[in-house]
Amino acid sequence: MFVRANRSIRTGGYTLVELLVVIAIIGILMALLLPAVQAARESGRRNQCRNHLKQLGLAVEGHVTALRRYPANGWGHTWIGDPDRGTGKEQPGGWVYNLLAYLEQSSLRELGRGMSPADKRQAVTRLLQTPLAVALCPSRATAALSPSAPHGILRNAEWQPQIAKGHYAVNGGDFFEEAAIWQGPETLHQGDANLYVWADLTKFTGVIYQRSEIQPAMVRDGLSQTYLIGEKHVSRSHYDTHEDEGFNQSLYVGECLDLVRWVLQPPQQDAESPAVQRFGSAHAGGCHFVFCDGAVRTIGYQIDPEVHRRLGNRKDGLPVGESQY
Repeated sequence: MFVRANRSIRTGGYTLVELLVVIAIIGILMALLLPAVQAARESGRRNQCRNHLKQLGLAVEGHVTALRRYPANGWGHTWIGDPDRGTGKEQPGGWVYNLLAYLEQSSLRELGRGMSPADKRQAVTRLLQTPLAVALCPSRATAALSPSAPHGILRNAEWQPQIAKGHYAVNGGDFFEEAAIWQGPETLHQGDANLYVWADLTKFTGVIYQRSEIQPAMVRDGLSQTYLIGEKHVSRSHYDTHEDEGFNQSLYVGECLDLVRWVLQPPQQDAESPAVQRFGSAHAGGCHFVFCDGAVRTIGYQIDPEVHRRLGNRKDGLPVGESQY
């Protein structure tokens, strides 16, 4: 006798409940994976930032090897680098400009060399809109060019509304004098002939600053105990505006708030309000510095203010143990 089996025959497809369960599972997995992906990306950006500082440190080392001193930081924010005037106190451009030849950017460093003043002015103007990848931290979502300080005055170039900026600053030490970040002399002759009242550089305690010509032997606290270059604080609200006074000039100008920072306060993670004298970064864990010995280290935002100050002063004679930072 034939007995038919009592089976439930499936006609194919998924039920609505099953689809909802699958969608829910995918959503949970994405929620779990997204922070990990973002953390991995930020880790890569931090490493790239550290690598940029390492390259800048190597460029400084190349400059020191060739000239036995650190580059000067120029005359003021009204001056762009001059290709015919070396890298010392006679050079109106700042430290970034003075390192171009050691960053495999000799063609940029030589723009305008040997030209008439008028032709040189036009050539140097092109620098203002020439980004430099090694000068930028990838954790900051800034455009290649962004607005410059409105109606700016430049002595040896034409002002441009959109310029290339930088995210790193040299160590100016623990003494700040506003006169050192003024516009600078009006002419090359005025600067060369000491017809301009320069800041008193004997008070400065950093490594690279206005018209400085510091030699490694003058870093008396030790190369491994002294900041060279670090990330600078930039207002999150003004990554792409001109309203942060420490982030509205070209990276090829001379001494100004864009190129140098001080150690009077600990580094600070980027916030909404500008902090134009401080080091800082977009990274959550801390701020990266390259020291005078070429080592790149991360300095936490909670570093003791006195330790931070000592690391910025090249000659105070106060030791700092590595465990302190």
